[in-house]
Amino acid sequence: MWVVSASGCRWLGAGGSLAVAVGGWAAGTLPVREPWGLWEPRGSALTVAGAVLAYLGLTLLVAAWWRYGVLLARGVPGVRGVRGVPDGVLGTLGWWTAPLVFAPPLYSADVYSYIAQGAMVLEGYDVYGAGPSVLGPGDLGADAAASVGGHWTETPAPYGPVFLVLAQAVVTLTGGEIVPAVFGMRLIALGALALIVWAVRGLGGGGGALWLAVLNPLLLIHVVGGMHNDGLMIGLMLSGVLLAVRGRWVLGSVLVGLAMMVKSPAAVALLFIGVMIARRDGGGVRGVVKGFALPGLVAGAVAAGATVLAGTGFGWLRTQSVAGTIHTALSVTSDVGLGLGLLFGDDPEPVKGAVQTLGLLAALVIIGALAWRAWRGRVDPVLGLGGALVVLVALSPMVQPWYVLWGVAVVAAVGWRGRLGQLLAVVSAALVYETAPSGHTPAYGFALAGAVLVLGLVWMRREPWGRSVVGTAPVADGHMERTRP
Repeated sequence: MWVVSASGCRWLGAGGSLAVAVGGWAAGTLPVREPWGLWEPRGSALTVAGAVLAYLGLTLLVAAWWRYGVLLARGVPGVRGVRGVPDGVLGTLGWWTAPLVFAPPLYSADVYSYIAQGAMVLEGYDVYGAGPSVLGPGDLGADAAASVGGHWTETPAPYGPVFLVLAQAVVTLTGGEIVPAVFGMRLIALGALALIVWAVRGLGGGGGALWLAVLNPLLLIHVVGGMHNDGLMIGLMLSGVLLAVRGRWVLGSVLVGLAMMVKSPAAVALLFIGVMIARRDGGGVRGVVKGFALPGLVAGAVAAGATVLAGTGFGWLRTQSVAGTIHTALSVTSDVGLGLGLLFGDDPEPVKGAVQTLGLLAALVIIGALAWRAWRGRVDPVLGLGGALVVLVALSPMVQPWYVLWGVAVVAAVGWRGRLGQLLAVVSAALVYETAPSGHTPAYGFALAGAVLVLGLVWMRREPWGRSVVGTAPVADGHMERTRP
């Protein structure tokens, strides 16, 4: 049937993406006030209709993406380009991305925080000491500050100075006008997407790797649609890892340092770059010292230099934990800690904090074990990094759906066909439903996500991708080749 062919998937996904974008004009994360009149509330009936359209489009996009992945896993002709270059996948990425480029903010209000924080730097406020609420009516970014959601209005920036410089540049170029500023932030997100594509392909990832890393609806709606700076962190970090794999670990560590100055979890990559260096030098004492000291020193120098040049101060060192004070239902350690605290005491916060700390300690132990296995040659260092980032997210005190992408892109580059890659594909398909286009997290979103997760796990058990289908065999670039009978 046409609809289940590679071409059919491409057009079905494009239609789904277009429906998400059109629905977002009525039901997206619209600003509280916007002088241009483009993203004004459309009334309750039209808002509901827009939300229904967006959910329908998202479902079509997920269905098209999943079927496309199955075709890639089975080596069906028509899903890769000439000479193994995944032109078909990149073309599909263009069709699925284009409608979201022109949409209002979707699935999150974080972009308003980014704009407001860039304006705070320009207006002379301490972005690490106060939240966007300090911006007054006459300040740049005042409209964006008024649209910042919930707790984030009073929350200092948890981001590094590199990202704040980019946000400041967007505000400077757009005068803080909310619509142009949003599109300025989306250009940064598209640049991050291009970086991820380049790094995944450089690490040897073919069509299947790009399918999981960048065609992923979770990335499309939250990095392109929602403009989360996690995309930039991933792009810089993965590019640094690619350079380290190619032996250019100094420049790779520089890029990881820049990624850290967007969001700090990128620092995990330094450990696995160190493993690569130590293994390359024979695994002796000299190699270990070099591997586990020099990348950190390089990245630390980059972080210090970026902070001084940005002029925002070193306040980011004390704001890395502010996000953990906000409870999110996807954080297992926060949920368990809160439940135990309510069960055994009147004030759940001490117990919750203790469980969150234990979760982070457990994550560090597991990450250390993965690094050890990588050093011993039992696991690919890049795959080890991907697993480490997944573990860090799973045991963090605050978890958002798009955090899973930290590890997804890394795992995709070298192991999309493995059990972990297939599991992350299932989790990605489920998590797209957790958040509504408006940025809220309704109860039915969790129900839909849970249903998709269960169905995906059942399917995964019945059709593991690590097993070759009849008449095909996997090849190194993530494609499948026909074998002779």
